[in-house]
Amino acid sequence: MPYILGVDGGNTKTIALIASLDGTIVGAGRGGFGDIYNSFSANTRGLTSEEAAIVNIEHAVNQALHQAQIAPEDLVAGVFNMSGADWPEDFTLLHTAMQARHFGQTILIQNDALGILHAGSLENVGVSVVCGTGCTTGARGPDGSVWHASFWQGPQGGVELSGKTLNTVVRAELGLEEPTTLTARVLNFFEMDSVEQILHYLTNRETRTRGAIRIDGLTPILFNEADAGDPVARRVVQQHGWALGDYAVVAARKVGIEHTAYPLVLAGGVLRNSSPLLADAIVERVRQTSPDVQPTRAHYEPIIGVLFGALDISGTPITAAIRAQLLATQPDATLFDTLSNSVRLPDHS
Repeated sequence: MPYILGVDGGNTKTIALIASLDGTIVGAGRGGFGDIYNSFSANTRGLTSEEAAIVNIEHAVNQALHQAQIAPEDLVAGVFNMSGADWPEDFTLLHTAMQARHFGQTILIQNDALGILHAGSLENVGVSVVCGTGCTTGARGPDGSVWHASFWQGPQGGVELSGKTLNTVVRAELGLEEPTTLTARVLNFFEMDSVEQILHYLTNRETRTRGAIRIDGLTPILFNEADAGDPVARRVVQQHGWALGDYAVVAARKVGIEHTAYPLVLAGGVLRNSSPLLADAIVERVRQTSPDVQPTRAHYEPIIGVLFGALDISGTPITAAIRAQLLATQPDATLFDTLSNSVRLPDHS
């Protein structure tokens, strides 16, 4: 029986799923970092980053093959949705490595922005904007042309939003920014009495020796205060959204769909926040050149979109029945958690 393989590799984990052509997921695997520019794990010490990424990808796929009880030769198609698939030599490196392991009779390597697109647009045409810990933007035109922002786009994820929140509070303390309710919320977050205390805590020599302190929790605070009407917080969110929207505009132009009613797929942990402000700002910017754009959310986990791609290149039409079967047999949600090590399919007996 023929099977398809989908792999989603990023900067926290690599997920592999195997499904039969009727949409039944029969194997799941999980490995470490899949980004060839930024990969490591306890089992890959002494390897280069790209070597470590390939080991992590192979581990995830072999787990899925073992669970499915099939051989690599049974895979008619494999789609690899990879963070770090940026330049032509990256695609060549990954394709050669996956081909050598027989991870699909037909193999497609794509940038990770594109799997998200297929998870939100069944036609696999449109623009994707992903804002989580990091960010990425991708597009595919009706003629199959693709573009992904990759190194064209600077860091614009949740990490940067948290940094902007802290910087805004610092500027307000110095009188360079108007007073903001963010100040009290940030002081409470750090359980400190002054902005100077926070700066000292974050920058003193002892702290630097221990390594960077995570400030991710400031992003939800920013959204909360923006929703509550603080004008400074609203401006920070709005400007960030406009900047993300700029890259969506470029992406649409690159694949020839600007000015059309294309799907604009919004995804990622930051955009899943209950506040609509960031998404609204992205859409507002995009509608300046494409007033009929159709904003949508990713309907599935990114890896399901990758499996859609594998079905496509296997020549299998993606019917409603197949979509329903993929969803009914997808692994437990813990497989997709950043900190989880669980690899388990649901019991459908």
